Amino acid sequence: MVRSLDETLSQADYEALANLRYTLRKFMDFSTSAAQEAGLPPQQHQALLAIKGNRQDTPMTIGMLAERLRIAPHTATELVGRLADADYVTRHPDPVDKRRQTLQLTDRSEDVLLRLSAIHLREIRDMAPQLIEILTQLQAEAETAG
Repeated sequence: MVRSLDETLSQADYEALANLRYTLRKFMDFSTSAAQEAGLPPQQHQALLAIKGNRQDTPMTIGMLAERLRIAPHTATELVGRLADADYVTRHPDPVDKRRQTLQLTDRSEDVLLRLSAIHLREIRDMAPQLIEILTQLQAEAETAG
């Protein structure tokens, strides 16, 4: 008889998964509220963070941004248009491939991103012990099951 997947999961697995989703949801709700209070829709905040967090030696392109945000390229193009219109990013032709555009943050976006990132890091640091505990439980369950 083949056991189904749900028979191999313990109650502790379900509790840890539920707690992880709850904790991540709390963080996402916090992040959404913080971005909105700063005058940014959450997706624009995520885009600015993705651009800022990109490796320094690789310029961010619209295609890369689409991948990082897990959105369609045409959606990323529209998003970048809104960010450019609001003076959060500038677009420049890629020196290697003129069909692509590279993205740079403006001083305005650097200022808002600095404020938002500081409060996000504080929130993450506050949540870290809880997240570590949940992940440790999941890891312990995996080790005892395997």
